Amino acid sequence: MTTTTYPHFRDVPTSAWRWPSFSPAEIACRGTSALKLDTEAMERLQALRAALGKPMLVLSGYRSPEHNKAVGGAPASKHMDGTAFDIAMANHDPVAFETAARKAGFKGFGFYPRSGFMHIDLGPAREWGERFPARATAFAPEAPPAREVLAESRTLKGSGAAGVATVGAAGVEVAQQVLSETQSAIQPLVPYLDSLRWLFIAVALAGIAVAIHARIDDWKRGRR
Repeated sequence: MTTTTYPHFRDVPTSAWRWPSFSPAEIACRGTSALKLDTEAMERLQALRAALGKPMLVLSGYRSPEHNKAVGGAPASKHMDGTAFDIAMANHDPVAFETAARKAGFKGFGFYPRSGFMHIDLGPAREWGERFPARATAFAPEAPPAREVLAESRTLKGSGAAGVATVGAAGVEVAQQVLSETQSAIQPLVPYLDSLRWLFIAVALAGIAVAIHARIDDWKRGRR
């Protein structure tokens, strides 16, 4: 593992950044935009992100010595080594997060429940602060929004029926005009075609009603 310091996070070569869940700007110093890139720390951070399966908001990564002093950081803060991160707990259960972070190889832990974040670093092993209070309920597992299978979509079926029926009605009307103008021998069929046209129109209206009903029902169920 290596450590490289860049005057600005934009100086990091694209080829040198191999942690897809994070960007150099997220890890860089908030005060100077400089970045000390510790590859071992980043590998462990990416492993933690993969284990948690949800985004991690990095509130503080690398700190330059001057910025660390300005924000009241510890004189020997691991943030200045690029091996420490402050992670928001807004979308994480602190207990599960700590367990996963320890498995990922982090050894130093600072708990800041009032500020809503947890400090993690590569060590030495130690911890400080008051642990987060136990939550009454754990986070519900995240799931993608439900979507109708296209072939089973009521909206699609209703809209399709309306479309087919509309085309059918239009086709019958054209046939009526053609027969009325050119086929006097089959004039008796024209009234039946008129009835057929109205049947298609009725089917089209029913299809539109089904599509509207399906959309309203989906909206009520929160399926959008």
